[in-house]
Amino acid sequence: MITTLKSSTATAQIKSIGAELISFKKEENGVEYIWNGDAAYWPGHSPVLFPIVCAVNNGEIRVDGKSYPLKNHGFVRHNEFELVEASESRAIYRHTYNETTLAIYPYKFDLYITYTLEGNKLEIDYRVNNIDEQEIFFQLGTHPAFNCPLEEGGHIQDYYLEFEQKETLERLFMNKSNQLVSGKSEVILENEQILPLSYEMFEEGALVFRNINSQRVALKSKESTKSVVLSYENFPYMGLWQPKNAPFICVEPWHGIADADNFTGELKDKEMIISLNPGESFKSSLTIEVN
Repeated sequence: MITTLKSSTATAQIKSIGAELISFKKEENGVEYIWNGDAAYWPGHSPVLFPIVCAVNNGEIRVDGKSYPLKNHGFVRHNEFELVEASESRAIYRHTYNETTLAIYPYKFDLYITYTLEGNKLEIDYRVNNIDEQEIFFQLGTHPAFNCPLEEGGHIQDYYLEFEQKETLERLFMNKSNQLVSGKSEVILENEQILPLSYEMFEEGALVFRNINSQRVALKSKESTKSVVLSYENFPYMGLWQPKNAPFICVEPWHGIADADNFTGELKDKEMIISLNPGESFKSSLTIEVN
């Protein structure tokens, strides 16, 4: 099922599988900002990553000495969400545990995702509730894909990311299994705000950054006034990804990161793991502004 949100200046569409944003357009120009999901490049649009970000070693997590199979980016992106509330400009989705999820992730949880469209801004709020009788552990990430270029005739070389603050970005590398390569990194930005984009920068896969200081980053072009601005809270890490020569780029604020290729610990030992005691909640947010 697809739900359409409308404001005075924009429309957004969310599908119930994965509670995934699949479209975001400005009414005045009809420009689509979200990737269309063409499987020739990548069938996603803006999946939610839970309860892990990227991949775990050997395709499994370990909890209290027991192993559970868990695929890349977790399972909720493939599962049906319940639409618990809807209005013209707001939609609230819920995913809760079930017997199938307990077989691969042995915790009881509620995950709520709320979309609120106001003008040309779409706020996405995430809330994880621990409804178990034990402490639970998880990661949470975003994966929005934005058309790049945003209009015909543009080139990726025209585009850049502009961070809110000056950043020193040390790139971490991923292997073909979507795990961090131990001991390999490269500083690609040093005390600067502008990161130029190119196809070549993705030849070795995704770029992963720890501890981003900025709470805001914009996708802009030197040749166009159209842009996308991301504002985020409680997502301290970031990934950038693009399949080979694809006409889009993923800008992905995360609260989590892949296993390193030599990681042997349990889920609770993972880098950037979130822990909740029974009855506690975790909240984060991502706001997408299109211009």
